[in-house]
Amino acid sequence: MELLTPNGHTRRSPSRGDAHNFTVKGGHREVEDAAWHYPESPVEELRDLIRFDWDAMDGWFEEDEEVFVHRHDPYTRIDILHSSRHVEVEVNGVKIADTHRPTLLFETRLPTRYYISKVDVRMDLLIPTDTVTGCAYKGFAEYWSVDAGGETVKDLAWSYKTPLPENVKIAGLVAFYNERADLIVDGERQARPKTKFS
Repeated sequence: MELLTPNGHTRRSPSRGDAHNFTVKGGHREVEDAAWHYPESPVEELRDLIRFDWDAMDGWFEEDEEVFVHRHDPYTRIDILHSSRHVEVEVNGVKIADTHRPTLLFETRLPTRYYISKVDVRMDLLIPTDTVTGCAYKGFAEYWSVDAGGETVKDLAWSYKTPLPENVKIAGLVAFYNERADLIVDGERQARPKTKFS
């Protein structure tokens, strides 16, 4: 608590009550409103807790390991398996990828993602974009739009150039949103799943 100074700022939450903010000081850095608490919250469990702004901190750790983007969810699991399934990806009727050596990524509450080596992808139809997203489990991904069938589909494919160590099997491979592209697995056209990425 010696690193937190009440600064007189408040914020209101309809469900949690009034929050009292702190300025957080660490090393040579000081960040205003980087932490807060609800001392008189209607939610009794919150009254003795302090919340920190994720983006205001220099780093977050679970035990001795740094975590990125958000804390790990104990109910989320990722498994990555090499496969010999025949996977084809089509966009607007144009075949974008064709492989017999995909890497399958299974993640809790998401459809199977098929990661494909760039040598099996029509990279000439992919246009790099400035989009970068972060995943607490895989790291930071770069994106491509796909130009096929007279249309450009924005940010349809992605790759983790340097994924976090536990997911190194997908390093440099390309995946496509099966919510917005057509995937054919072992000759069977897959239904497009409905997710937040649809």
